Amino acid sequence: MAIELDFLRSLDRLQIILKKKIYADKQGGHSSSNYGEGLVFQDYKAYVPGDDFRNIDWTVYARTDKFYIKRFEEERNMTVHILVDSSASMDFGSGKRTKFEYAAEIGLGFAYMAYRNNERFLMNTFTDTVTSIRPGKGRNQLMDLFEHFQKDPVKGKSDFLQAMDEYKKRITTKSMIVLVSDFLYDPAELREVLARYRRSEVFVIQVLDVEERDLSLRGDVILEDAESDAKMRTFVSHRMKQNYQNKLEGHISELKDVCEENDASFISVSTNTPIFEAFYHMLK
Repeated sequence: MAIELDFLRSLDRLQIILKKKIYADKQGGHSSSNYGEGLVFQDYKAYVPGDDFRNIDWTVYARTDKFYIKRFEEERNMTVHILVDSSASMDFGSGKRTKFEYAAEIGLGFAYMAYRNNERFLMNTFTDTVTSIRPGKGRNQLMDLFEHFQKDPVKGKSDFLQAMDEYKKRITTKSMIVLVSDFLYDPAELREVLARYRRSEVFVIQVLDVEERDLSLRGDVILEDAESDAKMRTFVSHRMKQNYQNKLEGHISELKDVCEENDASFISVSTNTPIFEAFYHMLK
């Protein structure tokens, strides 16, 4: 496959933008005033009857002969959930890489920025079900993901609604969700999915091949559906090409409207768009 990693370092310039989105209004934005059994130590307070004695810091007691308990700031970091479409329709490419290879780079880019920001991320691929990729720990995480994408089979039929319904059960807190697909299906499915993810920060990234946008085919051709293997013979005229492009632009516009209705970020990119440029427009 033509998946590349050279672009990752260039994304360091966009990390601060991603971090601002992670701590956006949906997450709170300000320091938490809630205290409990979180992971981030906040400060000490004098013990009063009713406080949990298990939080007493005995080291401080040994120095001061007074009871103090530790307070913890409620953990506010979001988990970044990345889901990349690996159905057969993504295995199309008229240039140097397929839609899946480009989508995988988008997924790896989000994983890299989350990793650099010390945020937890979960990488997945989906068709009609969701497959979680479980990389090793530490610095090898991204390389493990890269190697998985290099050998990941791109096949099967997509069922976006079913796959996202399955995955929704795994999201138990406010999250950032990154959905990468060609989204060549009914926008009503996207509307239904986004309605379930309203508590999260959602990115919807449509990846299309240049040929799908421009339709340079001419004359008598045989078209084959990548997922069903169905074939159709047709004649591609100038009028047919114009009708196709109008319908495609209408479809993209409807996807954009659905995302705006549900406070999700949307971008449609071609596989010849430089990755950094795509990320810049996604995060700006």
